[in-house]
Amino acid sequence: MISTAIRLARVGSRSELAAAVLLGLGYPSVLLAALIPNLGFFAVAAAATYAADRYLHMRGSYLVNRLQKVRAGLSIRFLVRQLLLILLVARLDLADRVIFYVMLGGFLVFYGLQVTQGALAALIRLRRTMPVATRGVDLGAIRIPDAPPTVLMRRAGEKMLHLDLAAVAGVLVAAGTGDYLYGYIGVGLTIGLGLVYLFALGLYLRRGRRVPAAAVVLETVDDWLRDYRPTVVLYFSGSKASAYQVNMWLETMEQIDGRPLIILRERGILSQLNPTAVPVICVPGGTHLMNMDLSSVRVALYAANVGKNIHLLRVPTIKHVFIGHGDSDKLASVNPYSKVYDEVWTAGRAGRDRYALADVGVRDEDIAEVGRPQLAPIQSWTGKAGNPIPTVLYAPTWEGWDDNPGNTSLLLAGENIVRRLLEAERPVRVIYKPHPFTGIRDPKAKAVHERITATLSAATAARATEPRWVEAAASAKDGQGVARVELARLDARLRELAEPARVGGDEAEKSRAGLIDQHRLDEAKRLRAEWNDAYWRSFGWWEHRVVTGAEPRLYDCFNQSDAMVSDISSVVSDFIASGKPYAVTDSAELGVEEFKRQNTAVRAAVILSNSARELDELLAAVADPSADRLADARNELKRYLLGPDEPTSMEQFNAATRALAEKSRARNAGVEQRLAEPEGAAPPDDSAPSARTDPDAEVNTDADADTDAEPESNDLDSPVRG
Repeated sequence: MISTAIRLARVGSRSELAAAVLLGLGYPSVLLAALIPNLGFFAVAAAATYAADRYLHMRGSYLVNRLQKVRAGLSIRFLVRQLLLILLVARLDLADRVIFYVMLGGFLVFYGLQVTQGALAALIRLRRTMPVATRGVDLGAIRIPDAPPTVLMRRAGEKMLHLDLAAVAGVLVAAGTGDYLYGYIGVGLTIGLGLVYLFALGLYLRRGRRVPAAAVVLETVDDWLRDYRPTVVLYFSGSKASAYQVNMWLETMEQIDGRPLIILRERGILSQLNPTAVPVICVPGGTHLMNMDLSSVRVALYAANVGKNIHLLRVPTIKHVFIGHGDSDKLASVNPYSKVYDEVWTAGRAGRDRYALADVGVRDEDIAEVGRPQLAPIQSWTGKAGNPIPTVLYAPTWEGWDDNPGNTSLLLAGENIVRRLLEAERPVRVIYKPHPFTGIRDPKAKAVHERITATLSAATAARATEPRWVEAAASAKDGQGVARVELARLDARLRELAEPARVGGDEAEKSRAGLIDQHRLDEAKRLRAEWNDAYWRSFGWWEHRVVTGAEPRLYDCFNQSDAMVSDISSVVSDFIASGKPYAVTDSAELGVEEFKRQNTAVRAAVILSNSARELDELLAAVADPSADRLADARNELKRYLLGPDEPTSMEQFNAATRALAEKSRARNAGVEQRLAEPEGAAPPDDSAPSARTDPDAEVNTDADADTDAEPESNDLDSPVRG
């Protein structure tokens, strides 16, 4: 019942639900108190609405956005409360007193101050918004002043609205005591504090507080580009939730041959980007990007098929490559959009064959097999469980944009999978890591996710009371305590390393302070590895775990697991690198043979029906390697999907980058040579015989020309080919 209410109210927890209920009941109560009238009842109800509103905003509740969309936003709620206070004072027969007019005038003046404050805050943000935001780019040639203090700009509108507390409290005390001085003081404080706030904001409109003009910033970035001369670009556009698609390529870009650069198109992605030693330029404006000096770039890598790719694809001097953000048998992996790229890079032979079968126009000669460099952190299976009981990872993908039942196992099989794992004859630990997009389109998926989370929490609590696990918990208690202390220390230090030198700076200030500090990056990488180790030691090897955040990463969950259950997605292909047993759910009920025929990555998997009754085979393979009948098939499939172990994936990736860069240089040199040639055909050589002067010469007309002759230039050198 409570979980249903949480879902319907669009809140994330019981405490948020309680605040939502308090807010929903508070305003009718304030109205009732004003009509009765009852001063004490009004004060209590108004205080409840203030507190509930504040709590929901501090938690970032989705309900706040929903209220805004139905014209019940924060400003309206404050205005309604003020109007009800006016009604209360009138009902208390104070409408003919000076305090009533002071209160009424004060609220009107305060409303005007709110409008001015909103305009000032918006103007400051506008004048401090640069056309590009950067990391690791030296902008020292331009002066970027400090940002306004966080206390002025963060939740500025909310802070301004709450200044009415002085007026509301003063009027209520005045009405209760009959001493109207309290009301005058309260109204005066509200207006006075509002004026102080406006004055403080106004200081940051001075010329010295503004960032340089867009043209100056863009010219500085171009100067930096001409000095740095990037050769390989990772280009990405997408929503905040898709940041993982670019984050997975950061370590690869740090190891790539040449001078790498990352180009982002959305400011929100920049804030989600993991720390990296590679310079980053975020260019929201398409016109700015198209005018940017990228003449030194030879290869552009694209991690997603999105419309904004066209702004860079239009550059013919660059060779464009689709690298994607995973390798799976989903239709998205053979998107016809891929035809626009010069090459498509796949992990192994399977990706090449997938495009051939799909017949979407991607030519075989335009496909290169480069392995998956990101899979290097995945540890190979030793053949036995890493803990006294096996750990099974359940990592379902999300529901997708359509209602195809094969998109995810979560809806039809998710709860069955978890229940059978929890009820297995030999106990196992379950790690549940859903896709970050889970529930964004289908509320049913979110509801299933919440039920699975609750089930695992209950199962963990139940284990805490069983003698076997109580004994294990007692022996591990000291070590877990040490790990938690270490985890807190590492968390604090990692936060320090992630923050700029001056906390609270805006995007412009962070760009100014964004020069790469390799020592900080190296320390952060080392501490992140220590954090991961401490995280897994901070709880028992028998405790089930729900992992929904960015940390620990998916590959860390792979390394902690002895087997996995998942869906058709790149997660399966990646997990195959470990060599561990895995199962995939045939949620669309195609049947085992047809499911394997359509999906290469499941050919060495235990195929699950929606009932998940086949899980016993997976658990048997984990418990006893001799019962693992699919081990050889997994090794063969690994080579087919991910390529050979030698040379390494990074070596293959770099070789492909160098080869394509050379093609780019050859193409550009050919175009320059042709453009340098004078117009028209070269003058004939008088010493050579010609059809006009040699009567014995064979006349060759256009109609008789050899149509099979090779053209003067091939596709690679053609200026129309990007």
